[in-house]
Amino acid sequence: MKKLGEILKHIIVPLVTPFKRQNQDVDYAATEKLVDHLIRDRLCDSILVAGTTGEFNTLSFEERVELFRAAKGAADGRVPMVAGTGAASTRETILLTQKAEEMGYDCAMIVAPYYCRPTQEEILEHFKMVARQTGIRIMLYNIPLFTGVNIDPATVAGLTELDNILGIKDEAGLNPTQMTEYARVTPDRFTIYNGDDIMVLCGMAQGAAGVVSGGSHVIGTQMKQMIELFLAGKHEQAREIHMSLDPLFKALPPPGGVNPIPALKAAVEMTGIPVGPPRLPLLESSAEHKKILRKHLERVGVLP
Repeated sequence: MKKLGEILKHIIVPLVTPFKRQNQDVDYAATEKLVDHLIRDRLCDSILVAGTTGEFNTLSFEERVELFRAAKGAADGRVPMVAGTGAASTRETILLTQKAEEMGYDCAMIVAPYYCRPTQEEILEHFKMVARQTGIRIMLYNIPLFTGVNIDPATVAGLTELDNILGIKDEAGLNPTQMTEYARVTPDRFTIYNGDDIMVLCGMAQGAAGVVSGGSHVIGTQMKQMIELFLAGKHEQAREIHMSLDPLFKALPPPGGVNPIPALKAAVEMTGIPVGPPRLPLLESSAEHKKILRKHLERVGVLP
């Protein structure tokens, strides 16, 4: 079986979910256009649907399934597709993962159960139950900032006993060296992805295959160039790109907040791709925040 990194490659873009401005319904037509844009402009190697950046936590079961269908149809086999199928309950996670498998997704990314604050034993059993009821490739998703729990390296090691658990996305900004610990305890067939745009070079130096990059909606060209330079051993040139992009990434969270989705959606719209507002309770970025974002996008050459 191919390693996950060989299938999904270096840049996985976690699709923002477009919403209609008048009623905040999912805009499936805009979703299809966004998928086509990411592929045509070569901003991604693969696409993740209904992840954190896609505001999955505000979507109903039915909306997620329809979003899977719309995005997969728009991609039309041009890039590998990953479905975000994690939920607070094991039951719903299984059902969503089975739907993704039925639709022919290449992989399911499954976030650790959130809100209930499970123990490591409970996290282990959750993922085992899901993996045993589907044949789809599975990528674990660790984002303690939002779930309230970490998937510890020992837990990940235990999960690699299942043949279809093939990788993990780790939100590396919270624990910058945990990717190294994952690499120590997992077999060679296991792939690690960094989930933080700011930590791409740090992650790849620890053996990560690449990044799940929301920012690549707008700077995918620069991200791809940086990774190619790093892999070619041109580390100083890669570092120069990192240094230019770093202020943009750090400007995405709102003042006093942590969630970058409103600003990312604003940035995507500045490039001429309509994706609408975030879904409540998230609010659109302020006019002042948008001015700051625009200056960064102009500086890195995304906007004239």
